[in-house]
Amino acid sequence: MLKDFKAFILRGNVIDLAIGVIIGIAFGAVVKSLVDDVIMPPIGLATGGIDFSNKFVVLKDGVAAAGPYASVAAAKAAGATTLNYGVFVNNVVSFLIIGFCAFLIVRSVNKFVHAHDTPPVLKTKSCPFCAMEIPLAATRCPNCTSQLTGAAAA
Repeated sequence: MLKDFKAFILRGNVIDLAIGVIIGIAFGAVVKSLVDDVIMPPIGLATGGIDFSNKFVVLKDGVAAAGPYASVAAAKAAGATTLNYGVFVNNVVSFLIIGFCAFLIVRSVNKFVHAHDTPPVLKTKSCPFCAMEIPLAATRCPNCTSQLTGAAAA
C-alpha cells in the first residue's frame, strides 16, 4: 500500500496540482493585500473616509456590552451578532481581481498555444465530377476516370 501511495504522489499531475495550489494561496495573499492596502483606502477616501473592512450592522447586541460598537472586533468581543457587509465588499473586489487575472492568464496561454498552430498542408483535393478525394497532382480521377482540367501535367 505504501508503494502505491508513493507512486500516486510522485505522478506528475499530482505534483503540478500541489504547486498550483501553493502558488494560488500565495497569489490570493497578494491580491488580498492589494485590495485591503491599495485599492480600498482610496475608495474609502472617495466615499468620505469609509473603511469598508469595518462596516457592519449589529443584528443582536452582545451580552457583555450594548452597542454602539466602534469596530467589528469590538462587537465580536462583546458577543454581538453582526452582518459584516464591508468584509463582503472587500471579498467581492478580491474575487473580481483574481477572476480578471485568471482570465488574462488563460487568454495569454491560449494565444501562446494557438500561435504555434500551423494550418495543415493539403495533400488531396476533391474530384469535381465524383467528389472523391484524389491527390493534388492528379490529372485524371482514379475513381471516375474523368479528365481534370487545370491540373498540371506530370
